[in-house]
Amino acid sequence: MWKVKPPIVFPKETRYRPILEGLVPPDPMSQFHLKRRSPEDEFPDLCRNSTWMGRILTPAMYCRQFDRCTHSGVIFDDVIRPGLEEPGDWSATLSVGCAAGDAQSYILFCDFFDRVIEAFHKHKVTSQTPESDLNYDNLKGGDNLDRSYAISCEVSVIRAVEDFCFPTHCSRGERRQLLSLARRALQRLQEELPGRLLSVEDLNQEQRTELKLDSPSAFQLRTGVARDWPDARAVWVSEDGGLVVWINIEDHLRLVCTRQDANITETFKNIYSHLQKVRRRNAAAGIKNRFSSVKSASSDLLKLQDVYRDLRHPFIWKQQLGWVTSSPADVGTGLRVKVKVKLQHLPGHRRLQDVLKRLRISMEKTESPVLYCVSNMATFGVSEVMLTQLVVDGVKLLITMETRLEGGGDIDDLVPAQK
Repeated sequence: MWKVKPPIVFPKETRYRPILEGLVPPDPMSQFHLKRRSPEDEFPDLCRNSTWMGRILTPAMYCRQFDRCTHSGVIFDDVIRPGLEEPGDWSATLSVGCAAGDAQSYILFCDFFDRVIEAFHKHKVTSQTPESDLNYDNLKGGDNLDRSYAISCEVSVIRAVEDFCFPTHCSRGERRQLLSLARRALQRLQEELPGRLLSVEDLNQEQRTELKLDSPSAFQLRTGVARDWPDARAVWVSEDGGLVVWINIEDHLRLVCTRQDANITETFKNIYSHLQKVRRRNAAAGIKNRFSSVKSASSDLLKLQDVYRDLRHPFIWKQQLGWVTSSPADVGTGLRVKVKVKLQHLPGHRRLQDVLKRLRISMEKTESPVLYCVSNMATFGVSEVMLTQLVVDGVKLLITMETRLEGGGDIDDLVPAQK
């Protein structure tokens, strides 16, 4: 019985077949000497798997991917391993259950990845370039959240670096080279935005707690993300503490801006202005302008993407997917907007999950029983400003519902229509 209705035909498979066949080594199994049996014998048990991978993968699809291998040695079993190691829970939100080993995985296994991306982000993968809008003037209401409920906010952006495998597949040498590259890039920015690079190996427990740096989970160790921990892992912190860059922690790079006043507009403005000079470089390289709407930023802010391009290792971008990272859950914009909200009555309400689904946001518990972290679900299919606006509008509605419940009222009339 199909859990997700399959398409009658596979148009993406047909469209990309010439490219796929050209990328497949003549005999990948003899190249790697993998002793495997037939695809039918190797097909995993997905009966209790509660991930999008488990819902979408079929024996026929597995068979089509079985003998494919990227140039860096990623095979399809490597891609689906995260979903097999952590099959999920039927009562929780479905995770993607897979991870790309390198950027080429999204091309070679496109008929699988495209369907996972479409299912998770609720948006079709087409031949058109994903929409982008970094103009913070288009963001409405992000600077006036009710401070009695909205405690703090965080905006983070994930980027992967060209010519390097992703964390689940990269070697020690690659990881150390990524760290060396980050050190060179950040040193070039020392005058514009001073900061310090801290090796995770040298941090004591108090410093790790201050930076909110947790030890790797068992899942990260099993999937290889935390392999050789803490070798070649580092954190760069700006002098004013407004910007943190995580290096080789879960992704190649993760830029994080945090504010304690929950001013999402200012946080969004700060982190994306770091990337604004890429417009001129892209135009010079003949690449379509993906940042035509970003406003000018002050010259003292970080221009990390420019520096990486100068070092001949630009961030990975694909025409149909946008910014590419190891997880299909983060492709497109790589943007994650989080707001900590104080809620006491709403979390136990019977309509909460329906409300969150309609608002296209998620809400997770924190270390405090009354604080919840609200964030965007999708990163693909809509622009950066639109994703941020979804969180802003969602937080405002949740606060309105909370105040209604505090007064003993009902919130059924506040439940939004399906977006």
